[in-house]
Amino acid sequence: METQSLLAVLPVKQVAGTLPPTVTDIAVDSRAVNAGGVFVCIKGFTVDGHHYVGKAIDNGARVIVASEPVDVDLDRVAVVLVEDTARAITLLAPRFYNYPSKRMTMIGVTGTNGKTSVSGIIHAILRQAGEMSAVSGTIGFELDGVLYETENTTPDVLTTQGMIARAAEEGCTTMTMEVSSHGLVEGRLAGTEFDIAIFTNLTHDHLDFHGTMEEYGHAKGLLFAQLGQDLEKRKFAVVNADDPWSDKFTKMTPYPVLTYGIQNDALFSATNIELKADGTVFTLQAPEGEFHVEMKLIGEFSVYNALAAIAALSAKGMTVEEIVVLLGKIPSVKGRMEIVPTELPLTMYVDYAHSPDAIEKAIAAVLPYKKEGQKLIFLIGTGGNRDRIKRPIMAEKASVAEYVILTTDDPRDEPYESILSELAAGMQHEGYACIGDRAEAVRHAVAIAEKDDIIIFAGKGHEDFQIIGNEKYPHSDAAIALEEAGKRFGEGAVKK
Repeated sequence: METQSLLAVLPVKQVAGTLPPTVTDIAVDSRAVNAGGVFVCIKGFTVDGHHYVGKAIDNGARVIVASEPVDVDLDRVAVVLVEDTARAITLLAPRFYNYPSKRMTMIGVTGTNGKTSVSGIIHAILRQAGEMSAVSGTIGFELDGVLYETENTTPDVLTTQGMIARAAEEGCTTMTMEVSSHGLVEGRLAGTEFDIAIFTNLTHDHLDFHGTMEEYGHAKGLLFAQLGQDLEKRKFAVVNADDPWSDKFTKMTPYPVLTYGIQNDALFSATNIELKADGTVFTLQAPEGEFHVEMKLIGEFSVYNALAAIAALSAKGMTVEEIVVLLGKIPSVKGRMEIVPTELPLTMYVDYAHSPDAIEKAIAAVLPYKKEGQKLIFLIGTGGNRDRIKRPIMAEKASVAEYVILTTDDPRDEPYESILSELAAGMQHEGYACIGDRAEAVRHAVAIAEKDDIIIFAGKGHEDFQIIGNEKYPHSDAAIALEEAGKRFGEGAVKK
């Protein structure tokens, strides 16, 4: 790319040295610099990119963007001095990739719970319809059926723009993104122009970062405010009519609002809901009429997720009739109340629930078909060095289960004891165990289960790792549970 064209997005800057005519790429990690590239010195919580300028130059950087003087050989590299490099990268990244979000229909999904499921449903239906589609979020970045790992639900702005550009270059016509509150506040979505913004719900989570629910809600609302004001463009907001925060978000955008819900009046609503162990049936009321819906997704929360997806796809231009047919064909979303396939005389699910509301909804999903005499065993954990206020509330919600196992998700460098004691403070009965080692906690759940019992392993969902200290270690709730079940019930009871 022409260097002057790229740097033109930085209106205030000082240049020292001779700029090369073109640059090959942009990096914020000195190890990722390619020959002829731009290195932007970002000051993070623990690492300052200004300290790695030498390594970036050794790797081939020709331009350094910095917010403080750096000692370099100006015969080898040019330095662009700006006031704020974090702000600079939000301008440079989308410009370098030529604003790729404008080349596709962009759907953003925000909310405390349901982002992954709604995104996954939309992506799966589009692929069923034969459309090239991409999706990014907690599970990773999926492009044409291939899954690539990402670091965060909403990655940094450079990674985000690179993902969108790759999706556009591969021929995708729609990309659906989970949009986290952290990502919105920190500008990771700068330069991303959304056409449809979806709100799922807002409940207690991430208050260690946002401080208050008001600030948390304000962060989510940025997605709707950032839809813009150009009414010549066809854009939509899709909001949950049963969540009071929707009223605030609809006031943040001038674009048409499509509502969905179960309890309150909405354009897309569900009635006659039948919750089953292997799926859900309901009647859809939509602007196009009434439709019978059968899907493999379980729980009332899945009805909300399906309604959000239906409304968004309708806004995109698909007919409701086509959407409903394809919805019935898609499998459950990976790690979201996903049944562990076995021939065991018990039922096991893995779920990503790690907030009080998500735990409540996971339990509510199985209660309608839980029979008398069956025991519900619920395993919950929480991450170390994160929102501690929600811990006892999580245990309180889990207390609906007859037996609860309190453990950890990603303990990081927080001792097991402090995590477990704060969880245990919320327990409403004595039927629980505290086991800090998550693998041992999973084995314990299977070991104490009896015939026909139901086990929900909550907190990790699709994840196949645990973060202990600063390291990632392999861990899969499902794999450990199946191994333990094979020992207890015989290998023949476990599906390979």
